[in-house]
Amino acid sequence: MLGYRTDRFPGFYLSSSGEPVDWTVRSPQEVAEVMGAQDALGAPAAALIVANPVPPDQQLDPALHDRVLAEALDACREHGIVGQAVTPFLLDHLTRHTEGASLEANLAAVRGNVELAARIATAWAAR
Repeated sequence: MLGYRTDRFPGFYLSSSGEPVDWTVRSPQEVAEVMGAQDALGAPAAALIVANPVPPDQQLDPALHDRVLAEALDACREHGIVGQAVTPFLLDHLTRHTEGASLEANLAAVRGNVELAARIATAWAAR
């Protein structure tokens, strides 16, 4: 796993989860170099995760996030929501109780990932 321009793993709606990543890269070209090194070393076929945080100015307010997530997890326990039902419940709860701000942060993350993926593909093709 690589952190793209970050030394912390992104927290989905947040720029940082507070957890470190093992390696940081600063450009799509560096990601392509890592991919090339994997190939050159004959590494087994495996996914390379590039953790790309949502920009800080587009993240969900961290205090709002923490409060609403805690409420959602409490509601899961209260209502016996477990397993595969947890994720859709949490996403819906966050969207409703942040008045859509979590959805906007999620869309910012998706747009950032699509842009970065295109830049990495271009760097890979240019090798």
